[in-house]
Amino acid sequence: MSRDGRSEGLLRSTWNRWAGLVVRHRWLVVAVWLVGSLGLIPLARHLEGKLEVSARMPSGQAEGVRTDLERRFRSPFTYRVLLVAEGVPSPAVPEGRAALERIVGALRNVPGVAGTLSSIDTQDPIFRGQDDGFLIVVGLDAGDAPVETLLPRLRQTTESLVRELHRKYSGAWLGWTGEAPLNYDLRIASTQDARSAELRVLPYTLLLLLLAFGSIVAAVLPIGVGILSIALSMGVAAWVAEYFTLSILIQSLASMIGLGLGIDYALLTVSRFREALAAGRGAKEAAEEATRQAGWTILLSAFPVSISFAALLTIPLSELRSVGFAGLTVTVFALLLSVTLLPAVLAMLGTHVDFLRVRPKRRKFRARGSGTWRRWAHGVIAHPLISLVLASAPLLLLAWQSTRLDTQMPRGDWLPKGSESVRAYQRLQAMGRENLIHSLRVVLDFPRGVTIETPEGWNAAKRLYEKLKADPRVTRVQCLPGLGMLNRPDGLRFLPLLPPAVRQTLAAADGSSTLFEVIPAESVSPSGQVTFARELRTWKAAELTELPGVAMRVGGRPGFEADYEDTVGRHFHRVIFLVVGCTLLALFIGFRSVLVPIKAVLLNLLSVGASFGALVLVFQDGHFGSLLGLQEPTASVFPIIPVLVFCIVFGLSMDYEVILVARVAEARRSGLDESAAIAEGVARTATVITSAAAIMVVVFAGFALGAFLPIKMLGFALSVAVLIDAVVVRMVIGPALLRLAGRWNWWPGGVGREEGAVAAREESRAGA
Repeated sequence: MSRDGRSEGLLRSTWNRWAGLVVRHRWLVVAVWLVGSLGLIPLARHLEGKLEVSARMPSGQAEGVRTDLERRFRSPFTYRVLLVAEGVPSPAVPEGRAALERIVGALRNVPGVAGTLSSIDTQDPIFRGQDDGFLIVVGLDAGDAPVETLLPRLRQTTESLVRELHRKYSGAWLGWTGEAPLNYDLRIASTQDARSAELRVLPYTLLLLLLAFGSIVAAVLPIGVGILSIALSMGVAAWVAEYFTLSILIQSLASMIGLGLGIDYALLTVSRFREALAAGRGAKEAAEEATRQAGWTILLSAFPVSISFAALLTIPLSELRSVGFAGLTVTVFALLLSVTLLPAVLAMLGTHVDFLRVRPKRRKFRARGSGTWRRWAHGVIAHPLISLVLASAPLLLLAWQSTRLDTQMPRGDWLPKGSESVRAYQRLQAMGRENLIHSLRVVLDFPRGVTIETPEGWNAAKRLYEKLKADPRVTRVQCLPGLGMLNRPDGLRFLPLLPPAVRQTLAAADGSSTLFEVIPAESVSPSGQVTFARELRTWKAAELTELPGVAMRVGGRPGFEADYEDTVGRHFHRVIFLVVGCTLLALFIGFRSVLVPIKAVLLNLLSVGASFGALVLVFQDGHFGSLLGLQEPTASVFPIIPVLVFCIVFGLSMDYEVILVARVAEARRSGLDESAAIAEGVARTATVITSAAAIMVVVFAGFALGAFLPIKMLGFALSVAVLIDAVVVRMVIGPALLRLAGRWNWWPGGVGREEGAVAAREESRAGA
């Protein structure tokens, strides 16, 4: 026997001993999981308040600007929100001025409010509405906590103010908007969306499992594994969130992946258990065999899934690292539950797994696989080249559409409807002030020995101000050279007269840097703002300001989006290499074959490409988008979506590849020839694969029908990928390629032989 064969034999024998231990000590296994669940699940109730909506990036130019504003400038407006007032007179009249002063006075007494800026402080018309109303810029300081935690107290204050204003102005309304309020309401919308999706998909999932098993008890077990995987993962996440930043996305992602994988793995274990029972084995023997055979397959398929999610941990973005953590955690729990707790429970249940049947039991089908799928496989095997061309051509055309994939911020109104922050944002749009939220923060860093107080520094700042102000994409620039008396040839001599709050907002404490708040014109789209930020970073500050050694950095929301897109783009190729490389290695070890891993990777890439193409057609182009509730084409997809789809689809697709090929290899080891083994593998796995895929499609489609656009895109792409992979790739293209490769499928390791080859051949002939 070769060294690879000895290694595989050692691994399999170790796993077989593990299967026996799980069944023999089933009560202990159940007790351990019960204790662990009681310790972790209660923690999940406190998770929502610990998650952040804002993405965090440990490095990047925008993050450097934000850090400087907080530490070197000590700006009270590093984190800021906008309060929009409507139904109240303009501050240009005494009644409006009095209302504004009352509101500002109340806000300044709220803990966490670091400063306010309004028409009280400046006559700039940007703070006034066209007919009535006004807006107030409020700086926040939440210490080490996310600024979103201050929103409940701010909203309580404005609710009291509105009740007071209603005595005189019946139409008065106050609403918070800006990054923090929008994030706060997105948190609520995302949580509600995830819960609604779970409620939508569970009844359909149960129905599909009933159709697959015909028994209520057997159908409930996979759902229980899926739900328990989610709950345990959320408990771990609640503990981790005490020490690390976790994104709100993990709630939806853990629900999707937990239900999908948990049910998928449990479905395979329960199916193998019932098959062993139908073959005449006792409850303990059937549970042990299910753990040995299905558990080994689950272990092989879970490894690539885990690698895919672990690869996300290498990207320095809090959102992707959070998704990687959530996906990895829920995959590990789904795996462990399916190979420990579930076999233990099955050994206890025995034949009661078929209790509460909803249709008659088909014992022959369970023992020998599906005759329909066996005949289907023989048809594919008889004409492998024709089957390959007919099945792959449409997928290649769909995958070709992915070359048009645009990963910028989507256009359109995709924010949660009806929330206070969105209504206030829409009011800002009506006032022509919405780009206050999207301002670029440009920091000019002077060389050593030069400050904003020196003529060289002042003149350099003035030249940059003139350049920015003259750009047609800019509606206004807030900076020291542009303020009132300072905006004149001898403005430098008035600089000491500035109020300290204004000075520290726009200049570092030591004068070595100064800030330019660049507000984009209303006509500049979100993607145009990001493009503008990138262009500003290419400006040669020394030539522009005529000051050698000066540097310019660009932050703000558009700068952050540029850093975000660039970071994802830089790391995506490394993620692809890591996932593909580890998958090839894992499958080579599992099957001792070169061709099987290569084929699996190529087919997975085809599924991923086809799902990207579907995203382009439906979301970017808008074809059939109305079926998903889209009002208009999005023109692009969120930068985070392609990398998530790649990692998740690559991992999930490997499930079906491993399930099918493992059963084909098992049939070959039993003595069947290549064609018969392929047909046997399809016959014994097609029902499980299509049932699992149908459940996953329902789960992902349930999230695709939600209101949160990022999750809608992700759910749609995943449902399309799983549908294509299970129905076309694994049932047609995979068997056709296995037949064309023949004995080369198992080179160099071979498949070995098992006792009972003659009996297996006879069983296959009888089944056919």
